[in-house]
Amino acid sequence: MSRSCKAMFMSALLLVSGCGTINTVFRPYVVTSQNLKDSRSHCESVPRIYSGMIYGFCTLNGEPRAGKSLKDQTLTDHAGNALPIVAIEFVASGVLDTLVLPYTIYRQNKDGSIEIFR
Repeated sequence: MSRSCKAMFMSALLLVSGCGTINTVFRPYVVTSQNLKDSRSHCESVPRIYSGMIYGFCTLNGEPRAGKSLKDQTLTDHAGNALPIVAIEFVASGVLDTLVLPYTIYRQNKDGSIEIFR
């Protein structure tokens, strides 16, 4: 694989895996608010600056679903594989958040934080 193909592949991978940034920067704030409400997050607002990383923390800072338990097969089968995915998500969101930093600073000053409506 040539060097330019590898660079394009890595760029595409970063864009796909940085979903926290995509959800908070490129989608309407109502969608972000609803997603965090659905994940039962304890966060009350998400600042627009580095919002992808904060979105990831807020998603993790939620109550577990009532139907899940430690004996649930789907949880125990995949729990060991979740840490690398979360780490990749945070790194990708951090990179993408840094790239869109001038825009998010402007939006933070203009619109304020993204409020999570309960």
